[in-house]
Amino acid sequence: MQYRTIGKDLTVSAVGLGCMGMSHAYGAPADEKEMKSLLAQAVDMGYTFFDTAEVYGTQENPHHNEELVGAALKPYRNKIVLATKFGIRFDLSDPQVNKPLIPDSRPEVIRTSVECSLKRLGTDHIDLYYQHRTDPNIPIEEVAGVMADLIKEGKITHWGLSEAAEDIIRRAHAVCPVTAIQNRYSMMARWYEPLFPVLEELKIGYVAFSPLANGFLSAKYGKDTVFDGVYDYRSTMPQFTLEGIQKNQALLELLHQMAAEKQATPAQVSLAWILCKKPYLVPIPGTRKVQRLMENAKAADILLTTQEVEAIDQALDGMEMSEVFGGSRVVKKI
Repeated sequence: MQYRTIGKDLTVSAVGLGCMGMSHAYGAPADEKEMKSLLAQAVDMGYTFFDTAEVYGTQENPHHNEELVGAALKPYRNKIVLATKFGIRFDLSDPQVNKPLIPDSRPEVIRTSVECSLKRLGTDHIDLYYQHRTDPNIPIEEVAGVMADLIKEGKITHWGLSEAAEDIIRRAHAVCPVTAIQNRYSMMARWYEPLFPVLEELKIGYVAFSPLANGFLSAKYGKDTVFDGVYDYRSTMPQFTLEGIQKNQALLELLHQMAAEKQATPAQVSLAWILCKKPYLVPIPGTRKVQRLMENAKAADILLTTQEVEAIDQALDGMEMSEVFGGSRVVKKI
């Protein structure tokens, strides 16, 4: 595994592990014993960057993922970077599988959230604490002020913003320096690339979630794949529909061609494209399988030249592609 530094001083594995899918959004929660073993094996492989959130769970156990991650990684706490998030809850009154998000970053809510996350994670500090979504009701300066206080108190050491735009990033950073943003980014979701100059100016890292477009860019799914309609968000994602798969044939062909040239897999090419684009980009693919965990880690060893990255970008710019899942709808009610 290789490593890189985001922000001023937070060193993480070049490929992190998004833990959400073990508990949430990709089917019913996985077997806890298997996932604890997987997380331990991740540490053995050199992963040091683990991402969770207070809301990753089920209606029966809303905080399942933090509890799982905390218990599994407790023996390795001094070797790893733990990231979690605050500031949203699900609208459980909505019947759809992909339930809308309700932002809530009131200072008293943040204070409760951090204490509960610390307890569930079994730690005395959080290494990277993200606002999960911008709250239109609370000025970002107020949120950043709470983060500065939490840093002074030693409860967190770094903070970040998820799915944030330039104005929010700049205003937050002016109050309390932001270490990283965590935004969606993949070959199918490039709409945050205009932020690159801003991040370079402010020396902020970019943690890329859904770097494989929810697994689609692994090229492992076909028209016969069926997803659970109760727990699995992929059952409603446009890239996995029959029409979506047909529209994405040119993209899949590009991935297979590059994979053959690099003696790699399509997933590894997809991750290497991110890693070779900017030194402050860190993808955090998720998985429930040891084989995928190893495959993703080895993506950090694949070198794409600047010319190869540019050629891929040009090809992506010119090809037909389906819509891609852009995240859960945000509603503003409290």
